[in-house]
Amino acid sequence: MLAVEEINRNTKLLPNITLGFHIFNAYHKDETTLESSLVWLSGQGPTIPNYSCERQGKSIVVIGGATSELTISMGSLLELYRIPQVTYGLFDPFLSDPVQFPSVYQLAPRDTSLPLAMVRLMLHFKWTWVGLVASDDPRSEEFLRDLQEQMVRNDVCVAFIHKVFTGLTENNRYLFYFLNQLFFSTVKVIVIYGNTDSLLTLRFREVPSALVYRMWITSSHWDIAKKPGYVHFDNFHGALILTDQTSKIPGFKHFLKSINPVKDPENIFLQSFWNSAFGCTSKVGRVDGAVCSPNASLDTLRLSYLDITMSDQSYTVYNAVYAVAWALHEMFLVRSEMESNSNGNNSGAYPWKLHSFLKNVQFNNSAGNHLVLDKKKNSVANYDILNYVTFRNDSEVLVKVGEFISEAPVGQEFIIQQKAIVWPRKWGESERERKGIDRYVGRETETEIDKEKSLLSHTKTLESQISNTSSLDQCMKCPEDHYPNRERIHCLPKRVTFLAYEETLGMALASIAASFSLLTALVLWVFVNQKDTPIVKANNRDLSYILLLSLSLCFLCSLFFIGRPTAISCLLRQTAFGVMFTVAISSILAKTITVVLAFRATRPGSSSRRWVGSRGPISLVVFCTFIQVMLCAIWLLLSPPFPDADTHSDPEHIILECNEGSLIAFYSVLGYIALLALGSFTVAFLARNLPDTFNEAKFITFSMLVFCSVWVSFLPTYQSTKGKMMVAVEVFSILSSSAGLLGCIFIPKCYIILLQPQKNTKKFLKKNPIS
Repeated sequence: MLAVEEINRNTKLLPNITLGFHIFNAYHKDETTLESSLVWLSGQGPTIPNYSCERQGKSIVVIGGATSELTISMGSLLELYRIPQVTYGLFDPFLSDPVQFPSVYQLAPRDTSLPLAMVRLMLHFKWTWVGLVASDDPRSEEFLRDLQEQMVRNDVCVAFIHKVFTGLTENNRYLFYFLNQLFFSTVKVIVIYGNTDSLLTLRFREVPSALVYRMWITSSHWDIAKKPGYVHFDNFHGALILTDQTSKIPGFKHFLKSINPVKDPENIFLQSFWNSAFGCTSKVGRVDGAVCSPNASLDTLRLSYLDITMSDQSYTVYNAVYAVAWALHEMFLVRSEMESNSNGNNSGAYPWKLHSFLKNVQFNNSAGNHLVLDKKKNSVANYDILNYVTFRNDSEVLVKVGEFISEAPVGQEFIIQQKAIVWPRKWGESERERKGIDRYVGRETETEIDKEKSLLSHTKTLESQISNTSSLDQCMKCPEDHYPNRERIHCLPKRVTFLAYEETLGMALASIAASFSLLTALVLWVFVNQKDTPIVKANNRDLSYILLLSLSLCFLCSLFFIGRPTAISCLLRQTAFGVMFTVAISSILAKTITVVLAFRATRPGSSSRRWVGSRGPISLVVFCTFIQVMLCAIWLLLSPPFPDADTHSDPEHIILECNEGSLIAFYSVLGYIALLALGSFTVAFLARNLPDTFNEAKFITFSMLVFCSVWVSFLPTYQSTKGKMMVAVEVFSILSSSAGLLGCIFIPKCYIILLQPQKNTKKFLKKNPIS
């Protein structure tokens, strides 16, 4: 408003032309932003794409884009008509691409020196343990990357990095997760950076001040300024803000005093803002609020409503209006065909014709600053360092305490008045004084945080660093076999851990393995003792002996996984497991095939009789096992497993484990066993109803179903665990699948042999099949 009024009074700029403006809402959503853009293009009537119903006062340029996201949303529609868009938000290198955004002009200076300015501030006060909070967008990502580089270069440690997501600003549990992390952190200084939308989380919540009593460093006071009616208004008291340097615009304060909706009743936007800011209404007779005073003035408003010193974004908007005006002025001077429209109807001023003039526009604003819109000539920002101070009477103020001049000589670019700074309340308080705070977080909140942690944990904590708090002049990384204590001031040695026989879990698994192995040996003894009975002879007793012997060894091979990993145990654990399980599953496959062949052999003249003997099935077992032995031999020759130490999965422990050497070989061994199991299950399922006296296909089908269920569940569980629990998962899978095979196939037979021997006769089985 100020810029337009000044331009219309200036006889040397756009003479005989009255400049006007329209204001459209952008709701920070793609669909509503596009809708506002479409309304602007079509006019106030029906929104018809590619048609304009506005006959007079048609705008030819858009000044907007407080954030890059808004600029991109508007540009998707405006670019179709090559309508210029001058942005007043923070400079974004992504928008400088002339191919993707040929119609976007950024007037804000480049903020490439902001990371250096912030690090200079940290170094001056010897702050070497700093947390970072930023919104999740490309510009913030680039800022974080540049800031971390500067911090590393100057020996400043990153305590944590927390990203704020725009879509989650209303999620209480997300806020609680951040506050919980903040509470348990020893960090005293936090940098906050990002777009206004995403950082609403940190300013629109009523949280106890003690939770956020830190030194906050930010680039915009809108991220931390108090919002009307909020109880905990001084959460960010004492914060330091690095804002773009602006020059005082002559007449701005007088302009603020002169503005009043009574003088401009058609300005609906001003009327709405006025009613909200002063808590009144301009309409007499309404009972929903007090009538606005005719003597009210904008220069009396709090900082949260209006920055009377003209903020950096307002300063950019002011310059953007002048840039457009000078571009129009040059266009009217150069193009004589538009002189006939100098009566105010600038229908000949088409938007796309303005580009060549905007690209080359140069002017001095009323403060005497020289400005250009050339994308290649954007100036580098200088910064004022402001101190944000709140008072008990619910007021707030920004006080300049220093500056950073990026192009000044080395040693003179940073100026700070330390005595003028008002520090955060309880600055430097001890952990003991803050112990009552966790009543706010509460046990219920912590439980919710733990549930949401897998979805909301986008924080990267540098756990391995400590800061020398005695001198605060350096930080260092702990050795790999050490970890920092809770206060991050000492490195403590990590404890060595593995699945040991001495601990409860290792002892339990070893006992179960030994017990099942003995039980299997006992079943084998029973079968050998009853070798001439019909049930033992059914389905090839030699295969039953091989299966029981392999199952007993399967239980025992799990012991290779327990205890301190050695070169021998690492070589044997997976290969022994793979070979033994292959023998067991191939024996079951041979037994299943025997069922099918036995049924076919009962037919007169069948050629299957010669395969029903023991030689054919045992040959199948030997062949299948030979393939697995070759796979394991190749694995051991090319990339054998070896003992290893994991120092990263657990911050306080060194996990001794076996490195598999080649994951491809490991999963090839498992895959081959799975292929045999699938074949056994398929054949047994198809043969389950064969009318054979000695058919055990139903038992085999069920046993293979249990086996496959265990190992299908094993894969995702194995991938999601680390350290000794990963070993425990594999041991448990070996034991449970082996026990499933033993129980489903042999327990029914042992029941008859031991408890109902009268049924273990050829005469009884012919009348009553066991299946």
